[in-house]
Amino acid sequence: MRARLALLRRQPIISIGLVAINVAVFLLCKNFGKLIYMGDLDPVRVLNYNEYGRILWSIFLHNGIDHLFNNMLILFFLGSMIENEVGHVRYTVLYFLSGIGGNLVSLYAKVVNNEFAASVGASGAIFGLDGALLAMVLFSDKRMENVTMPRVLLMIICSLYNGFVGGNIDNAAHVGGLITGFAAATAMCVFRRWRHRGNRYYK
Repeated sequence: MRARLALLRRQPIISIGLVAINVAVFLLCKNFGKLIYMGDLDPVRVLNYNEYGRILWSIFLHNGIDHLFNNMLILFFLGSMIENEVGHVRYTVLYFLSGIGGNLVSLYAKVVNNEFAASVGASGAIFGLDGALLAMVLFSDKRMENVTMPRVLLMIICSLYNGFVGGNIDNAAHVGGLITGFAAATAMCVFRRWRHRGNRYYK
């Protein structure tokens, strides 16, 4: 029984679940096109009509199959690695905090720049996983095989660069998610170190 539980803990069940939900929502939107407009991050609907749920729902929406495929590919492989390191619950918290943080920064940037186009996508949450990985490399007391500071920084720089040179991309959500994920994972790593140090002290 313990062996089965230990095996289950190592499986990326949250990452797989998130991918499945995103694909299911995409298929629903393809069949019922108006659904995407009911959940996109429309600053007018959020700020003027208090539809704050869009800050969360838009994380599960995608504009097209390429958008979905690229995000889900990264989510599965990067998410599986981080989920295995931090556990299912912490990983879930990191993912949703990053997505919400990215969307809040996106809303702020749209208001400041007087740009009110709606946006969708899991990119903010996924960039948060990039930020979390960077924090884990810097502050975690556990080392991850083949994960080094230069590799993580290169991945983040390339991802940001692709966003800024591309068209019709919500880069504010990317940056906001990255910062949120980094901050949240840093707090988790610091707390873990503090707790382990306290356990050693009282033994």
